[in-house]
Amino acid sequence: MFREMLRKKQELSVSDCIAILKKEPRGVLSVLGDDDYPYGMPLNHYYCEEDGKLYFHGGKSGHKIDSLRKHNKVSYCVYDEGFRKEGEWALNIKSVIIFGKVEFIEDQEEINRISRLLSYKFTDDEEYIQKEIERSGNNTLMFAIEIEHMTGKIVKEA
Repeated sequence: MFREMLRKKQELSVSDCIAILKKEPRGVLSVLGDDDYPYGMPLNHYYCEEDGKLYFHGGKSGHKIDSLRKHNKVSYCVYDEGFRKEGEWALNIKSVIIFGKVEFIEDQEEINRISRLLSYKFTDDEEYIQKEIERSGNNTLMFAIEIEHMTGKIVKEA
């Protein structure tokens, strides 16, 4: 069902893919939007090793929500900051693309728990995190991507 990577020499291992998902705070979620046009949006995310799901949050209405309720299959792309080998101008970038189905999480305790874990990617200020959860938690939906396929590769921009 999913295509194999053509350039096998550039393929990253599953553990490398997971490391990128855990380290990098942001990616681009792509959904089937209005009139079946692709709709991609930048998001921050949290990858949970225990259940192998990728989590993100959002408001309770809007284009993203409408699209996900209509069609739950998504693609999510994450890439790192890249690196340059000494003496070279080209940037080497590692990227991960996942395909999966989104499930809505509406249990408030679970939303708050995952929101806290997601927040740790940006700050360890417990007081700030708690205030944000208290302020916005009731207006937040949480989503989990059940990963069905994941690939990663390293590309040298040249």
